[in-house]
Amino acid sequence: MAEDWWIYRGTGVPHDGITRLPAAPAWRAFGEPGAEGAELPPATAAAALTARRLGKARQAAAYQADEREVQLVNLALHLRRPLLITGKPGVGKSTLAYAVARELDLGPVLRWSISSRSTLRDGQYAYDAIGRLHEAGLWREKDRRAERPDGRRRYGFDRAEPQEPPAIGRVLRLGPLGTALLPWRTPRVLLIDEIDKSDIDLPNDLLNVFEEGEFEIPELLRLGPGPQEVGTADQGRTAVVRGGVVRCTEFPLVVLTSNGERDFPSALLRRCVRLEIQPPTEERLAAMVAAHLGEREATSRTTSVLIGEFLRRQREDGAELANDQLLNALLMAGRGLWDGGRGHDVLHDVLLRPLNES
Repeated sequence: MAEDWWIYRGTGVPHDGITRLPAAPAWRAFGEPGAEGAELPPATAAAALTARRLGKARQAAAYQADEREVQLVNLALHLRRPLLITGKPGVGKSTLAYAVARELDLGPVLRWSISSRSTLRDGQYAYDAIGRLHEAGLWREKDRRAERPDGRRRYGFDRAEPQEPPAIGRVLRLGPLGTALLPWRTPRVLLIDEIDKSDIDLPNDLLNVFEEGEFEIPELLRLGPGPQEVGTADQGRTAVVRGGVVRCTEFPLVVLTSNGERDFPSALLRRCVRLEIQPPTEERLAAMVAAHLGEREATSRTTSVLIGEFLRRQREDGAELANDQLLNALLMAGRGLWDGGRGHDVLHDVLLRPLNES
């Protein structure tokens, strides 16, 4: 049952509940008092991706969060703290970020997929120094050729003033973290996926950004206090950065996912709201199947048998199975693979092969 303080309800039905989010606590307030942030980019550009991840909802929700998940998402929203989600692969950790963004209409999810080579700067911004030098060189050459013997300049129409050098925004682009920390009117959703794959230093490097809600871009600082237009992680969109500092107005909803493969420093853990997603129940799996494959498929005997086998192997055999493995098996069962004995073997030995089985 929904509680009055909930902003995210876990229903999957879009609503304007984000407008009821109370002001940030004093120790998590960012930006200038009374400053209005920028409008979020339209979610239409991410609609296809969201539909692929969540399926087309045929009931109330494509992703049905349980009460604990809803509680902790709302804690993260109210406290302006990152949400650290731990769970086995395939239980829906990243899908929860898309579900929240969809329900609260928070624009396209900004996704930062982590590898062992990821650094803090990768999430903040990318700067093509070689491209900048190349463009500056072409500009200088063009400027030199515009000189006339009398010292005046020529640019086709005999303009008296030289052209400006190429804008730095052509070679500097904010990453997912940098884009999330722009001064938006409402929080963006930033998904930092599989943080446990990172180098040992990255979790600690994130702490200062999470605490301050801002970071500096040295390449822009050198250009002075004026505004500079740069690219963003929202495809085809730009933003203005003033004084070389990216500073949020509303702290983003940062969702960090982990497969539980490593421990994190206590300094990071105390700054996060921690959620451990448990293996799904039969009812939750049926709802997932209905969202992706339809109500008819969700209520079929084949689906009931395969869900039962999926859960039995998890609970009794200790098999690590991902939800998308079940979806793949059900899809192929519906296409005839379930009809013969060999098909049964393929479903069990290939599509439902445990992830912890070599």
